[in-house]
Amino acid sequence: MFPDQKRTSVKICGITEERQARDIISLGADALGINFWPKSKRYLPIDSAAAWLPSLLDQITLIAVLVNPDADTLNAIIEQHLVHILQLHGDETPTDVADLLDRGCRVIKALQIRDRESLLQIGSFPCETILLDAFNPGLYGGSGETFPWNLAVIAQDMFPEKRIILSGGLTPANVRQAIESTHPAAVDVASGVESSPGIKDLNLVREFIEQSRGAD
Repeated sequence: MFPDQKRTSVKICGITEERQARDIISLGADALGINFWPKSKRYLPIDSAAAWLPSLLDQITLIAVLVNPDADTLNAIIEQHLVHILQLHGDETPTDVADLLDRGCRVIKALQIRDRESLLQIGSFPCETILLDAFNPGLYGGSGETFPWNLAVIAQDMFPEKRIILSGGLTPANVRQAIESTHPAAVDVASGVESSPGIKDLNLVREFIEQSRGAD
């Protein structure tokens, strides 16, 4: 189950290669994010993903990163059983999330947070898990900019029933402090452990996971 209730879970996002996916699993990550948004630098076409993702379903939690997905994209991912969870980064509404929950999908809603007032939207989404990311209008799916960690603490106080994932600007150098400061359900990283977009530096991944475990 992701996030793990007994510790801070670690999600490595923007995986584009099977070999890297398996290497990252061996390093102890809890979840892998696969980006199905065509405009992302870490985009993986569904047909390419379908060739190897299903073989990993029993080894790690797989999460589809989506931005305003159309019905065909959603149906392809759901009907082919490519992932365990849908993570929505676009302008999806609470009704959109509710519809997916009614279909039996697990959903994470990602929200760009600018200030305390923008936290209020969390309460309108019916999914249990919310990902908080840095505020970047018009830029979806993560920018690598640091999220104001104090807002994550406030979010958890405001919505104790929600499970908060911390994202935005996390690296091996700051993830331990981020976890100790906010105690999130999970941390999410992409660019902070990369040698180039979509290609992970396994040494950085290892260090990120070790620092996260050390914080727990």
